[in-house]
Amino acid sequence: MKLEFDVGSCVRATSKFSECTKCVDICPVSTIEIIDNIPAFTPSACIDCGGCVGVCPTESFSLNNFSSVNFFFEFLESKKSHLACQNEIPCLTTLSIEHLISLCLASEESLSMDVEGCHCGGDSNKLTAQIKANIEEANFILESISYKQIAIKSFEVETSEEEKDEEEVSDRRSFLSLKTAVKSKHSFDEAVDADELKAFELDSNVIAKIKDKKIPDKRKLLFSVLKRLERPESYDILATEDISFTSQKFVDESCTNCQICYRICPTGALSSDNRFSAINFDAMICVKCHLCHDVCEPNSIQLQEGFEIKEFFEPTQRVLATFNIKRCNECGNNFTYKGGLMECDRCKLEEEEAMELHFKK
Repeated sequence: MKLEFDVGSCVRATSKFSECTKCVDICPVSTIEIIDNIPAFTPSACIDCGGCVGVCPTESFSLNNFSSVNFFFEFLESKKSHLACQNEIPCLTTLSIEHLISLCLASEESLSMDVEGCHCGGDSNKLTAQIKANIEEANFILESISYKQIAIKSFEVETSEEEKDEEEVSDRRSFLSLKTAVKSKHSFDEAVDADELKAFELDSNVIAKIKDKKIPDKRKLLFSVLKRLERPESYDILATEDISFTSQKFVDESCTNCQICYRICPTGALSSDNRFSAINFDAMICVKCHLCHDVCEPNSIQLQEGFEIKEFFEPTQRVLATFNIKRCNECGNNFTYKGGLMECDRCKLEEEEAMELHFKK
């Protein structure tokens, strides 16, 4: 496996005000760090657990030899009912809560997971705690939409002496890897590069990519499974703090319609119309990255206290705020009109500055 990072998908690359540190917090070997507001890591120190892949809200991290979408369909085809670390999957932390819900709902039999069997290296307690938290949240949501639950069980997996030796060698991450790599110049160069800190910069290509709105595959997968599920007779309302991967919002009267929130939203959950006269919101596309809250200066965007499970089955685009758009008498540009003279804020500011300079003379 090899950890890859798409800087253009990272919410930290989208805004310097983002406070997301999920990848840093989950890393069991502390190789991921924030440099110039962007995640960086040393490839040779990475143990390929995929914890950062599972917790990243926008799927900016990935393992080049593992696809959660492919795994989902292969697992269903195998008709297996249990999951364990390093058994067709790097680590159970690679699977997000959306993946767990989707797998449980789509599987013919009840799903079980070997949580205590996580020995993926580094601080395994951190990984185990994350797996348990994911299962707990997934089961909490499943209670509202299905009779199925994810059980926690232990499975005995026999490991040969040769496999144990291989695991020990791979966990060392020492200069022995360089000794082996000396056999070829190309392999040696790759091994040396892997020991260097891999940092990322915001170039023109990355900035262009940031503007693209992208819905994560794990959300598409969940939505596809839910569409094929029989709707509950009634819909529950869950506490907002109990759901970590999506949300419902409202906008209070302090909003100035600065347009930053929906321009910066990585998935398009927040949007507007052609005249920028409204703020719309689609909860099923929201990944709860908190970016819109981080950039809102007046703190106008708020989380709704309860999340309506109905959104999973009947997703709707709600209008959070509407604005009266007028054309400025001075410059002719459209602006959010809140009464008084038909002048935009920029023209008002220019007029105030001109008056100030005039009286100073």
